[in-house]
Formats: sequence, C-alpha cells, structure tokens
Amino acid sequence: MPVNLPAAASFMATHARLLDRRRFELLSGETTPDAVLAAVDGYRNADGGYGWGLEPDLRAPESQPGGALHAFEVFEEIGPVTTPHAARLCDWLASVSRPDGGLPFALPVADPAGCAPFWAQADPTVATLQSTAFATGVALHVARHDPAVREHPWLAAATEYCFREIRGLTEAPHAIALSFAVRFADAACDFHPEATALLEHLGAFLPPDGLVPVAGGSEGESLRALDFAPLPDRPSRALFKDDVIEAEIRRLADEQHDDGGWRVDFASFSPAAALEWQGYATVRAVSLLQRHGVV
Repeated sequence: MPVNLPAAASFMATHARLLDRRRFELLSGETTPDAVLAAVDGYRNADGGYGWGLEPDLRAPESQPGGALHAFEVFEEIGPVTTPHAARLCDWLASVSRPDGGLPFALPVADPAGCAPFWAQADPTVATLQSTAFATGVALHVARHDPAVREHPWLAAATEYCFREIRGLTEAPHAIALSFAVRFADAACDFHPEATALLEHLGAFLPPDGLVPVAGGSEGESLRALDFAPLPDRPSRALFKDDVIEAEIRRLADEQHDDGGWRVDFASFSPAAALEWQGYATVRAVSLLQRHGVV
C-alpha cells in the first residue's frame, strides 16, 4: 500500500483551498502553525464564530456550529501552540447554545445559495446531539493543550448535554450522529472516567466490521471503522478488532487516485464544495496514514 506523497502535494497545489494546503504543509513540516492560523482566520467573523464556507457545504457567511467544528480541527492540529481565538470561539458557542446546553444543528442563513438543504433548513431552536458532539468532541482534543478551552464553561455545559443524550439512546442514531457521538465519548475519556461507559454503550450500536450505511445519503454512502475510531492508542479502538482497523488502513492507502488525491463518497452542493472536500479528504487521509506509520 505505497502512498505517493509528492503526487498528493501536487494534487493539493492544483485543487485545494489555501487552508487545506497550509494544513497539508504542516503535516510535512513545511510550514508553521502561524501560517495555518492565518489561513483559517479568513473564515472568522467579528462575533468569534466561523462561517464563509469553512464547512464546504455551508457557503453562507454567518457563523455556524459546523464552522466551529472545522476551526477546532485546526486548533487541535497546531498543538501545543494555542490561539486566543479558540476561547473566543467557545464564547460564541456559549452565546448560541440552547438552554439545555446543546447546540442547534445550524443557525439561520440569509442566503442559502450553495448550502446543503439540511444546513439551510435546520431548526435553530432545537439542540441536536450531532452538532453538539461534533463541536465538543474536537474542542476536548484542543482542551488537552489549551487550558482556556479546558476551563471554559461552554465546554462543561456542552459535555454534560452530550452525556445526557448519549445515556438516553435506546437505538442507533443516524450514522453521522453516531460517529460524532463515538468520537466525543472517546475524547471525553481524557477528562471524565464515566465516558468509558458511554463509549461502551455506543459500541453496542456498531457492527463488528464498522460499516454503517448513511440513511438518506448518496448511493453506497457508508461510514467505516476509521470514521468512528480514527486514531491509534485511543479508547475507541477497543470497539473494533485489530484486523478490521488494519484492513481499513490498507483500504485508505489504496484509495489514493492517480492524480494524488483522495475523494469523498457523499454529494456536494456546489462546484466549490466538490473541490474543497477533495482537498480536505486528502489532508485527512495523509494525516491518518501518518499517525499509523504508513507515511
């Protein structure tokens, strides 16, 4: 399963947005965290949140929970370097959270052009496990090296919301919500011993091979074991046997296209998003393969 990193770099130069090019360079040690932060800052709003298509299928400029997810991903990747924008993002998330501590799936947009309907038509008055878990799970990773995030009251309230929602699950949620819930519980294990039981509870909804179809998605769209347990030496790895993970790593490496990039199996809602997801997927693939010692 050889991986062609020079081809991946050429693919990024040809197709990817500046942010993902900088993230790719950070993986290879060719740039600094400051350069990556400068790139993501272009998506930041005065309110402390992130919009402007940082979530590729949500092109609207307004700050959104989906934008927070991707901003926190960057703040995790630059660690141990920190930025005051991480705590300011927590401030913004606190300002848009519902009274129960959860986040709405999305907030209203003035112009839905280029936005996926599930973002543009979301109910902003109702909290959802999916949005709260995807923001909080990555924020917990940032909290490992950023005390301002670790001690922020938004993180505590959102974590408690996710705990309550996961404990109350009696059947498998939507595949994407399940994946974010598992990753949240995995991250929470670093701070909350009770998260181990949550992870085991969620594991009961996963098949042994990790293959979970995405209801309402594109034909054949499914989540796989690495979508639930992407990182080695994490509690979530106990949800799958070693041979399942090893097969998924080989599969991921083999999915590199002749042009050097990786693709996603879900639909995009604008030409820009279609390209941006490819760059994002390529950074993700190289990062995961790097973490597993393949590249």
